[in-house]
Amino acid sequence: MLTSAYMNPEYFMRLALAEAKEGDAPYGAVIVKDNEVVAVAHNTVNRDNDPSAHAEINAIRSLTAKLKNPSLEGYSIYTTGEPCPMCATACVWSGVSEIVYGASIQELITLNQSQINISCEEVISKSFRNIKLIKDVLKNECLELFK
Repeated sequence: MLTSAYMNPEYFMRLALAEAKEGDAPYGAVIVKDNEVVAVAHNTVNRDNDPSAHAEINAIRSLTAKLKNPSLEGYSIYTTGEPCPMCATACVWSGVSEIVYGASIQELITLNQSQINISCEEVISKSFRNIKLIKDVLKNECLELFK
């Protein structure tokens, strides 16, 4: 696993940005616990012929399978784009403690990215979880992916 004395939200978002470039669409996700990267994934919707194969879902699936536990309490997920309602709900169900994202759903809609116009904040506010949200981390770099 990767460790560094200089880890901060920008460090982990840069990893998500690099991962995003590997996928079918420019979405990357990195899951972190105790300053350690424990999962990375990208969008594989076209490759897998699976409309649910978003970066966040792929990262959550791989980590929970590895842990043999559906709970990700105490974990943070970093994503290049704000989690869609499906991905935000997966974060709720898995118990992720924190979501950090770059580009918002509203900004992605402006760039003609297909999105369901429901913020992850709205999904979380209607759930039973209190998930911390950090927005706009390396927003410009994330938006560049979609241009």
